[in-house]
Amino acid sequence: MLPIGPLMIEHRLIERMVKVIGKEEPKIAKESKVDVFFIDSAVDFFRTYADRCHHGKEEDILFRELAKKSLTSEHKRTMDELIEEHMYARNTVGRLVNAREKYVQEDKDALKEIVAILKELVAFYPKHIEREDKHFFIPCMNYFTKKEQETLLEEFWNFDKNLIHEKYRKIVEKYEETKK
Repeated sequence: MLPIGPLMIEHRLIERMVKVIGKEEPKIAKESKVDVFFIDSAVDFFRTYADRCHHGKEEDILFRELAKKSLTSEHKRTMDELIEEHMYARNTVGRLVNAREKYVQEDKDALKEIVAILKELVAFYPKHIEREDKHFFIPCMNYFTKKEQETLLEEFWNFDKNLIHEKYRKIVEKYEETKK
């Protein structure tokens, strides 16, 4: 398997979540009611799975190794833009968290804000994923030898193995600090 295999598999799950959000968003707008637990689950999905797990492997491993190569100016520009898109996604999810908090505090404008942010995510992710899958990942594999590709794949697996431990260690550390 190429190292991009796991990344592309992860894209399929992200696409599925985006479709779920695409169905929930008009329901929220129509009913003028937000399922706060759904928003919490979506935020957790995007922060943990899409960002930390998926974008983490891209940025912390694949892009790190690509930066050591003599990339074409087009591939370098695309990689930089993809990193910017990851930051945009993080910021958008952060705005969703803030809007959710405002909604819980009964801010009248929060519902419209949540709907708009969900629409943004639904519009953003398919384009971002297509760009990576069809225009970046495959050509970038040519920069790596077979051995380097195997090393990347192994590092991806190790990254995933440690992820859940990292998540829950941070949760405990947060509570240790706030519950003194």
